[in-house]
Amino acid sequence: MMQVGQIMRPSIDIHCHIMPGVDDGAKDAETSLEMLRIAQKNGIQHIVLTPHHKPMHHNVSPDHNKKYTKALWELAKKNGIDVKLYSGNEIYYSDETFDELVSGRICTLAGSDYVLVEFHPTNPYKAIHNAIYQVQAAGFIPVLAHVERYSDMVSHASYVQEMVDMGCYIQVNASSIMGKYGFGISHFTKKLLKNHLVHFVASDAHDTVGRAPQLSECREFIGRKFGNEYSDRLFWNNPMCIINNEVI
Repeated sequence: MMQVGQIMRPSIDIHCHIMPGVDDGAKDAETSLEMLRIAQKNGIQHIVLTPHHKPMHHNVSPDHNKKYTKALWELAKKNGIDVKLYSGNEIYYSDETFDELVSGRICTLAGSDYVLVEFHPTNPYKAIHNAIYQVQAAGFIPVLAHVERYSDMVSHASYVQEMVDMGCYIQVNASSIMGKYGFGISHFTKKLLKNHLVHFVASDAHDTVGRAPQLSECREFIGRKFGNEYSDRLFWNNPMCIINNEVI
């Protein structure tokens, strides 16, 4: 826990379902504002909005994505919330993803070359590996969303190293590290952290209670357990590379 008088280190959240009324995240603008207030209290200064982009769903177009992001940012500023917002998507990989990326029908993270990609939890590692390769072949830099959800990779931690070696970046949810999904998942994520196989820790927030945009406790824990230098990379430096479209 934060000690009285301790300065909260700032964070950037690259995975957050805070755009109102577009997916299973914030249901309305008031929920989005409350999530933003929670984020600000957690030291989050920048958020990439990542509404789901799934096959056979009514997905937000890139143009509307950017308009909705701008509108929410303006609403936040009117309500005294000082958090910068950027457009993005969490892409559920499908056979259409390659063409959608190339044709610009999916939002990258903050307009960069980085894209956030997710899979079904039971997808075999080979399928995930091949899909990530396709994302790279389309000319983009893949960020694998919540790696701790894929059972094949949890069972074979060496697969994560293989993904990193091929140029994929790894994102883990803060709540997973802090034990919300059980000891096994927490142990797996901490093993990855120990071996510096994580590049981003994000909230993957969907609401104001069970899945709120809370990063401060996890940021403090990682700083204490693995060092502030690594913590700064996970919560600030690496995410800022996305915002600036720079190589990590």
